[in-house]
Amino acid sequence: MKRLARKYHRIIAPIVAIPLMLTVLTGMLATVVREWPINTGLTSGLILSIHTGELFHLQAVYPILNGLGLIVLVVTGISMSGIFGKKKREGQQ
Repeated sequence: MKRLARKYHRIIAPIVAIPLMLTVLTGMLATVVREWPINTGLTSGLILSIHTGELFHLQAVYPILNGLGLIVLVVTGISMSGIFGKKKREGQQ
């Protein structure tokens, strides 16, 4: 089971990493632009359109794909960790 989870995790992680990083960075940048008096040359509207996927015309599916990708990574990561595996008794190996 760990082998299969590792295979899926290795395939999906690079695909999901770019949109997740884009979402995180644009979310942070939008807050900085709105709340702090720093001139970045970017409007919060442009940053939020990237953040929501509207700029790429993906606003209907972008959050769903981000969420599903993250759920798959969490599930495969937990299954690889062995946190929910059978516990061995002290006398057994």
